[in-house]
Amino acid sequence: MNEVKTPKKPLLYYSCIALLILLLLNFLALPLLSQSQQNQIQEVDYGTFMTMAENMEIGQVQVSENENQILFTNKDNTIVYRTGMMPDLNLTQMLRDSGAQFSSEIIQQADPLLSFLLTWILPIIIFVALGQYLSKKIMKSAGGANSMMFGKSNAKVYVQSSAGIKFADVAGEDEAKDSLKEIVEYLHDPSKYKDIGATMPKGILLVGPPGTGKTMLAKAVAGEANVPFFSISGSEFVEMFVGMGASKVRDLFKQAKEKAPCIVFIDEIDAIGKKRDNRIGGNDEREQTLNQLLTEMDGFEDNTGVIILSATNRPESLDPALTRPGRFDRRIPVELPDLKGREEILKVHAKKIKVAEDIDWNKIARMASGASGAELANIVNEAALRAVRDGRRYATQADLEESIEVVIAGYQKKNAILTDQEKRVVAYHEIGHALVAAKQNNSAPVQKITIVPRTSGALGYTMQVEEGNHYLVSKEELENKIATLTGGRAAEDLVFHSISTGAANDIEQATKLARAMITRYGMSEDFGMVALETVTDQYLGGDTSLACSAETQAEIDRKVVALIKAQYEKAAKILAENQQKLDELASYLYEKETISGEEFMEILNNEAA
Repeated sequence: MNEVKTPKKPLLYYSCIALLILLLLNFLALPLLSQSQQNQIQEVDYGTFMTMAENMEIGQVQVSENENQILFTNKDNTIVYRTGMMPDLNLTQMLRDSGAQFSSEIIQQADPLLSFLLTWILPIIIFVALGQYLSKKIMKSAGGANSMMFGKSNAKVYVQSSAGIKFADVAGEDEAKDSLKEIVEYLHDPSKYKDIGATMPKGILLVGPPGTGKTMLAKAVAGEANVPFFSISGSEFVEMFVGMGASKVRDLFKQAKEKAPCIVFIDEIDAIGKKRDNRIGGNDEREQTLNQLLTEMDGFEDNTGVIILSATNRPESLDPALTRPGRFDRRIPVELPDLKGREEILKVHAKKIKVAEDIDWNKIARMASGASGAELANIVNEAALRAVRDGRRYATQADLEESIEVVIAGYQKKNAILTDQEKRVVAYHEIGHALVAAKQNNSAPVQKITIVPRTSGALGYTMQVEEGNHYLVSKEELENKIATLTGGRAAEDLVFHSISTGAANDIEQATKLARAMITRYGMSEDFGMVALETVTDQYLGGDTSLACSAETQAEIDRKVVALIKAQYEKAAKILAENQQKLDELASYLYEKETISGEEFMEILNNEAA
């Protein structure tokens, strides 16, 4: 059970408490002390006062006309008396004759020393104690037990463990593993490299999309290397106090040099390694941290035996001084796995669950085209969860195939009920995609067609699966893909003479593909091999920006519209020529809701025969 923590009180709370204490001292404590002295005064009548004056028994006297009272003491000044004033013109002469001494203040409202302590010393003590208490709380929340150690590195140190991740646990990245194995071998036996005069890279930069296993490769290095392994995130160097980040860098390398040979892993290094600029109001703290890192990696001091391993999704944002040889000598791309890599990754993660013996891992890997290592791990886990929900003790081929659809399109919406008309429209839409794809050359085979709504918002989808690895795509293949994307809308228009909102995602993909053909791939006869668009953050979605004049942008828009329109007309022509087949397949899909690629091709080929 999670512990419920008490909410932290703001600084205003403690300030109010201190102010309340001071108010209580001034308005209660001091008046009470004065009142205690007032209670020691003896009340007497005016006759007693006159008798003591005549007998010369008065020591000091204080006449207060405003308060209509007379305060006086005995001869020894040990007892204070009080009496009321009476109309007496001879009062002053009588007191002089009695030898009394006139005083302006017989009764002190409070002891001067005590009053000074309460009104000056005690408040200072209270505020100093409050400041010490608050500073300790702030430091404790900021740095834990070592909160007083400002500028100290909080890097985690890992040691070799038999239960840790090894290179055998990382699949699909053979080239990256080979480069890192060389580093581990150098740390184990550096003499083999020194004999020939070779030196290992000072820094190795792992770059690639999220989820491809960069951090896992670093953990595998920690599991394989028999040396200290320091791990820290780039964001941990960024501090609120100026100079603390640079101090942490110095302390980190100081610890690393003391334990050399060792490896320092900095995850998400782009947090501190971004390009420096001349903009006013920049982050001086980040730049100081970067400058210190540059000096430590390749400065006047030698850091022999310390190898820096870093990971980032944004290599183009790093400062050139950081990525130059001598600092990060080697860049290792950790890309999305190919077909063989996906199959190996699936098998590695399948060892963690119980699966059937007849799993076709090659088919699953082909269906999961474009998936990262993290997504493949999620697919295997989703298959295990589905098997548990269905009451089975192991995951089957169907579980894995369904888990791919879950990752791509979400779970099935069992409570979503389409009207008959909507169901027919979706059926024709999906068959339109599949039929256009099947009637074109160089199109990926259809694997599955469904009109079951998904939680992603899709009312249905057509899954196409490539037979093998596909690294180059021709212009004809791209045009066929655009035609396939427009096939759904073309089928709706052909059969119902109306269009719906179901083609929104198809339109977006077709437009993006057509624009890339013209601006990036040089597949326009008018523009030729001219780059009209630049790509930024290629590993984080690949945002694009046009690099041309407004007139050229308008011409690009016209060519995109013309290209998509031509492929739409081609798709409409294919469907019109095969409308009987379109009706038959749509009716079959309407009844079954989900059909396989084999069923689709069997019906299509039977009619063709």
